[in-house]
Amino acid sequence: MKRELHLQLRQLREERNISLETLALKTRIGTGKLEAYEAGNETPSVQTLLKLSNALEVPASNLLDGLQNA
Repeated sequence: MKRELHLQLRQLREERNISLETLALKTRIGTGKLEAYEAGNETPSVQTLLKLSNALEVPASNLLDGLQNA
């Protein structure tokens, strides 16, 4: 079973010991927006998912799979 996107984002970030602030700097996405993504309150666009996948060093398809389950 594939993980939901918001849970996957938080898990990947925590596994890599990346703070929200660091991820925000890498992706140029505000920390408030990142918090909303991780809480499941907002869904990132495909372009944003690509930025997140690059910053978290995972294939974009991993995150897109989570989006399909959201």
